[in-house]
Amino acid sequence: MDTLQVLTYLVWLVASVTFIIALKFLASPKTARTGNLLGAAGMALVVAWTFFTSPGMLENWWIVIVGGAVGSVAGFLGAKRVAMTAMPQMVAIFNGAGGGAAAVVAIAEYLEFADHGDGLLPLPFVIATLLGAVIGSVALTGSVVAFGKLQGIVTSRPYMLPGQQMITGAMFLALFVIGVYIVGFENSIPLFLVFCVIALAAGVVLTMPIGGADMPVVVSLLNSYTGIAVAASGFVLGNYALLIAGTLVGASGAILTQLMTKAMNRSLFNVLFAGFGTGGGAVAAGAEGEEQLREINAEDVAVLMAYGKRVIIVPGYGMAVAQAQGPVRELMDLLIAKGVDVQFAIHPVAGRMPGHMNVLLAEANVPYDRLKEMDEINDDFADTDVALVIGANDVVNPSAREEGSPISGMPILNVDAAQNIVVLKRGRGTGFAGIPNPLFSNEKTAMLFGDAKPSIEALVAGVKQA
Repeated sequence: MDTLQVLTYLVWLVASVTFIIALKFLASPKTARTGNLLGAAGMALVVAWTFFTSPGMLENWWIVIVGGAVGSVAGFLGAKRVAMTAMPQMVAIFNGAGGGAAAVVAIAEYLEFADHGDGLLPLPFVIATLLGAVIGSVALTGSVVAFGKLQGIVTSRPYMLPGQQMITGAMFLALFVIGVYIVGFENSIPLFLVFCVIALAAGVVLTMPIGGADMPVVVSLLNSYTGIAVAASGFVLGNYALLIAGTLVGASGAILTQLMTKAMNRSLFNVLFAGFGTGGGAVAAGAEGEEQLREINAEDVAVLMAYGKRVIIVPGYGMAVAQAQGPVRELMDLLIAKGVDVQFAIHPVAGRMPGHMNVLLAEANVPYDRLKEMDEINDDFADTDVALVIGANDVVNPSAREEGSPISGMPILNVDAAQNIVVLKRGRGTGFAGIPNPLFSNEKTAMLFGDAKPSIEALVAGVKQA
């Protein structure tokens, strides 16, 4: 083993360690920023080393420089300009880009060796190439559809083709048959390209039937797919750093997907094939669960909170859309100054992605020790004077406790156990799951209609005067 190869292995080892530590740091909002920077530094090290040491790379330096510059500018501007409410869409696009890159690597490697190789290609190489191509292609087109559903470009309602199951089954059968033929009989470039086209179509067909409410789970699953595809690319290229990074992404994405389905008390099969999550359609006045809504003004809510002992704030996607986290922090400070115990109840799937509410509140400098997970705070609602729900809907829906409900069995925040419930909501529409919420017509519930930010600002003004 020559010196260059030893140094390459050492660089890969250092980078792999940074990936593992970065993943550990991402587990907490306090260290997440450091984790991101550490992981980026590790990947930058691998990219730079590969550029300067790979044979033939310097001869094509302009391709790498131009591609790197375009990607860097696009990534920087996208990260700077994207709103927190659109972060799931950006994650979906990143997943798609990663999956697409892995698929392109697999296709390029196969085309190069199949065109010049004598006899069948080595079995491990072919299998890894086929896996990288199919999983990367599914991740690419599936992520594009997920982006479209989250962004509102594509309908968020489940859309199934006529004969959906037969089409899906035929696609998987075709992929299997073509894959077996390429592995065991012939290095066929035309068949391999057909294989890739079918995989791209499969990503669309598999994602379209999934409703908008389940897109966060799908994005997490596609993230896992991208990691597996990248790991396969690392195997094909003989790059251990890429192999380890892809494996980490694939495993963490799979774990996150499992945690999210558990938080909704549903199986992954149910998420992918049940057609749940039809999007937030409006509910006409008088619909079941919303017959009698008692409205309240901001001044009365402010007095109710200012003279209470405990207030639990339940943030939801409505808070994110209104960018109301700053006024919420101000409201918290005022209530604490008056001797009120203020806590935040965070549901695992609040918002459009795991940790969405935590990041928003951390952005407004809400202390981490006031952010309580569902299992940690659910028993406290019974001793709470006011539960303030800001733009949350499905995660506080008591229908989850009823048999036959579309969200039956889904763990929810026990907001209805509080002595007084105030719901901040823009209108009478349903949540992202598209079902009514009987919490709104509860005799203990009062509705404060309007955009979350001016509503919270009115509460701040009211508490100051109370």
